Amino acid sequence: MTGPTRDVTRVAVVTKGHPFDADAFFAVFDSFDDIEWEHVEHPAALELVRPENADRFDAFVMYDMPGVVFDRAGGGASHADPPSGYIEDFEALLARGKGMVFLHHAIAGWPGWDRYGEIMGGRFHYAPARWNGADLPDSGYRHDVTHTVDVLDQDHPIGDGVDPSFEITDEVYLFPVDGENVTPLMRSRHRFVDDGFYSADLAVRGTRYSNEGWSHPPGSDLVAWTRQEGPSRIAYIQFGDGPQTYADANYRRIIRNAIRWASQS
Repeated sequence: MTGPTRDVTRVAVVTKGHPFDADAFFAVFDSFDDIEWEHVEHPAALELVRPENADRFDAFVMYDMPGVVFDRAGGGASHADPPSGYIEDFEALLARGKGMVFLHHAIAGWPGWDRYGEIMGGRFHYAPARWNGADLPDSGYRHDVTHTVDVLDQDHPIGDGVDPSFEITDEVYLFPVDGENVTPLMRSRHRFVDDGFYSADLAVRGTRYSNEGWSHPPGSDLVAWTRQEGPSRIAYIQFGDGPQTYADANYRRIIRNAIRWASQS
């Protein structure tokens, strides 16, 4: 007699554009017994939007940062546009109901494509930019911040089994969130104001851990949210900078839940 068939979710884990500890990060996905995953790195990931490649996956996990171009001589960051046909194929992917989970630095991806930020529900800027009708400075960051997170909707599938309030040590961001068009899932008790963050633009120009001459409007305390993009379920999880976070039990539970939830688009 055979046992019950496992309900397995097939996911593409997309990376490139931002450094990370690969072994520690991929160990997160190895820990899931109901998720089969495949690592797809840029530029090969650009082909995932094609139906013949995308349809073998139930959902995508975006841990990439495409389209951000850093001047190695300290001239700051600029952007590269998506290749021809990519935007149309990506929109068609959403129209077919492909779920997506965006993690951490993915919020900075494709900075020259405004619609991509709309899909994610927020935007981290490495340089001053205009987004969602407002002129904005570059975004802020701070590493190794220990903060308390509250799960706002404990009945949501992404919060299943997650502590109602938990402490995590990770990098936090100061950046705009489209609060009117996202469904809040988790909030941090951290103070999201510019005097506690560093300028991303100064960092890429060679002056790390500085906010001299930089200011930013108060940011959102949202660190996880969901959206519905047509038939596609979208989740953004702000956590995920390094091994300490990857090993965190609540983090792993959130990622597993988000993948399973998004795959049901």
